[in-house]
Amino acid sequence: MPSPLPPTPVLLAERVPVLLSCALSCAGSALLLCSQALWPELRTRPRQLLLHLSLADLLSALSYFYGVLRDFQGTSWDCVLQGALSTFANTSSFFWTMAIALYLYLSIVRGSPAGQGLLWGFHAVSWGVPLAITVAAVALRKIGYDASNVSVGWCWVNLDAEDRLLWMLLAGKLWEILAYVTLPVLYLLIRKHINRAHAALSEYRPILPAAPALQPRASVADKKLILIPLIFIFLRIWSTVRFVLTLCDSPAVQNPVLVVLHGIGNTFQGGANCILFVLCTRAVRARLLALLCCSPSAELPWPGQGPPGSWQHPQTHRDGDKDKDLDVPGQTKPLLPST
Repeated sequence: MPSPLPPTPVLLAERVPVLLSCALSCAGSALLLCSQALWPELRTRPRQLLLHLSLADLLSALSYFYGVLRDFQGTSWDCVLQGALSTFANTSSFFWTMAIALYLYLSIVRGSPAGQGLLWGFHAVSWGVPLAITVAAVALRKIGYDASNVSVGWCWVNLDAEDRLLWMLLAGKLWEILAYVTLPVLYLLIRKHINRAHAALSEYRPILPAAPALQPRASVADKKLILIPLIFIFLRIWSTVRFVLTLCDSPAVQNPVLVVLHGIGNTFQGGANCILFVLCTRAVRARLLALLCCSPSAELPWPGQGPPGSWQHPQTHRDGDKDKDLDVPGQTKPLLPST
């Protein structure tokens, strides 16, 4: 591996949009957490997994905010602490993102809703593996100043370490690249299965008057299934580009546009999830607006939703149910489960 590049200066004009992205991501993650706390009927299995992803994204955004604001110029105790927190939270976010995709695949395509064993497995892997990696990295003094060549002011893997490439992979890049491959494959398989179900259903539409009502809901779900991996890859690809440029000892790693895209991409995951699963989900959005406007409708029951964790057939006759896309039921296999 070539010798490390000179430090990348992070100008104020580059730090401001990244700090704003951190703040928006914190607000988005907090809004997702609050929606779960305010409305227990939202606590379906996929959204419970999304809750843990939001916790990881919130911790990640907070640690990045401190790092960008501090703009470290060397290894210090708070640099190591911030680097450890961001390494743990960021790696955990990758695992929870893949866990949600795997859960949806098993529930929709395989028709086998996850039991408690699999859910505990998700917790063990998504929290345990990042924690073990982070503790090992801190104990071996691998976390430290990285000259902003693979970050934007925050600390990560110390570029002075001889085995820095190994620790960069273990502390995030390996799991990030794995997610680039896993997420599109799983979501394409889910979408393919849903399209087959639509095709099979279309044969019976002449004798099923309510069947066309599934189309708007199916359209929303299909769009989200496409957007989830695309948004993830679009946000994260810039950090991978700078990682490769650093390995190649290319001065392009200091390009200001790449630096800003890297900073926003690494910090905005919580905001993107909030937009997708709160602001772009009609039923959740309507409840949120009703709550903000102090409307009594904020207390109305969730349309077509049973008690948390219950499974039921989709309600095709209610307009309010059209955006309850990707909610996975449990006793029967619905056409469109969801997060």
